[in-house]
Amino acid sequence: MIENLDTSIDFDKARRHAHLQTVFSTFRWKHPDLLSLYEVTKLIKPDSESYKGMQTIAVNKIIGSENRYHDFSSAFYPRNHELRTRWERIDAARLHDVTLPPISVYKIGDVYFVRDGNHRVSVARSKGVAYIDAEVVELNSKIQLKEGMTINEIKKSVVAYERKRFLDQYNPTYLPMEDIVFTAPGSYPEMVNHILVHKYYANQGLERELSFKEGAISWYDNVYSKIVEASRKEHLLAEFPGQTEADLYMWLVRRWDDMKHVNAKISETEAAKDAKNEVKHGFFKRWAVYLRTKYSRK
Repeated sequence: MIENLDTSIDFDKARRHAHLQTVFSTFRWKHPDLLSLYEVTKLIKPDSESYKGMQTIAVNKIIGSENRYHDFSSAFYPRNHELRTRWERIDAARLHDVTLPPISVYKIGDVYFVRDGNHRVSVARSKGVAYIDAEVVELNSKIQLKEGMTINEIKKSVVAYERKRFLDQYNPTYLPMEDIVFTAPGSYPEMVNHILVHKYYANQGLERELSFKEGAISWYDNVYSKIVEASRKEHLLAEFPGQTEADLYMWLVRRWDDMKHVNAKISETEAAKDAKNEVKHGFFKRWAVYLRTKYSRK
């Protein structure tokens, strides 16, 4: 009975910590959930994995989960009453010094994501355990994660890496790269695809193959600049706080392409006007989202 009472008290205390963390996170615009392994790997795109075997790892470097990230707070406190039975059973094993199987984790950079053993990690964090045995599989990526990184910080790292890769690969001194600045992951590779598609069509009827440089200059003069100018005339950038003209180009060119399926003759100016009419009613909502994103630690 005393043991059951102790584990019940431990769980209730951990639940209170989870609730308080959610409340304080709301005031600080900090996301209270663990990081999702799927959401992170979708961003950083690991190119290989390697089995590292059994290791002893720091509990505070476990920052996410493969499939239970909604069940625990970002500090691994239990958030759902349904977790009680299993959580208390593991806590009871701890009280009796029972050796539990190692957890299973993915390692990315300096941090870990739980594959199996979320409850064991939660009990360990709640009781101040510093280290835990784990079976480790490392995911290798050019984007290295560090302890304390948030999803927004990971996105910025991805964008910075993609920009550097573009600059290193193409050395685009012929483009005003100080003005072409994206904030969304995947935009620089998509821009390269835009250039290559434009180059393909621009090359039709020519006796020689245009170079990437020639195609990029033509794309900038005949596509990018015209779409940016159309967005400027409609003052669209003011409707999207935190975005750049390059972000707006990417958004508008996608809309324009969709609209061409309905009206093949629609111009970029008409597409910009149509976009202006559609977005003008959501101005305050976008500002709220921007401020939440800017100051959130998610």
